[in-house]
Amino acid sequence: MIGACRHGDRCSRLHNKPTFSQTIVLLNLYRNPQNTAQTADGSHCHVSDVEVQEHYDNFFEEVFTELQEKYGEIEEMNVCDNLGDHLVGNVYVKFRREEDAERAVTELNNRWFNGQAVHAELSPVTDFRESCCRQYEMGECTRGGFCNFMHLRPISRNLRRQLYGRGPRHRSPPRSHTGHRPRERNRRRSPDHRHGRF
Repeated sequence: MIGACRHGDRCSRLHNKPTFSQTIVLLNLYRNPQNTAQTADGSHCHVSDVEVQEHYDNFFEEVFTELQEKYGEIEEMNVCDNLGDHLVGNVYVKFRREEDAERAVTELNNRWFNGQAVHAELSPVTDFRESCCRQYEMGECTRGGFCNFMHLRPISRNLRRQLYGRGPRHRSPPRSHTGHRPRERNRRRSPDHRHGRF
């Protein structure tokens, strides 16, 4: 179960939306620069894999940190790298407590991020292993970006250690004595980073 139907509102099946869940989905929130970078004449710009990973890590860190600081402890956050309209850029956030997820959905639906309205809803996904494409994880998915199972984009190892810690139950990202998270001084920010805050 992935909590998203490729037919959307036109689907003939009844998809029950949960009334409570630890997991929320922020629909189409992440914009992969490799999919959206265009020049003024409409042709695609080449964006290197290194630039894409840096852009993604900055996005992930910003969203994770802000959601955890405002709404509560995050157990897991995943971003879909699929191309299908019902999955592209979806951000799944599993909070430790259902109450935190419910409050996040209520408040985030009144917010904007990178110039677009945020669309948040509770998600039935609780076990991401069941929702992921195993073939993609092994580098063998023949359906590509239009697969109906989640293709989860990984964050860098350093960011994973920073946000989740080494142990299985790290409470929150590490903080300095001033109460702020330490930042790498030489990390470049993308030009649209300053517009991303919720």
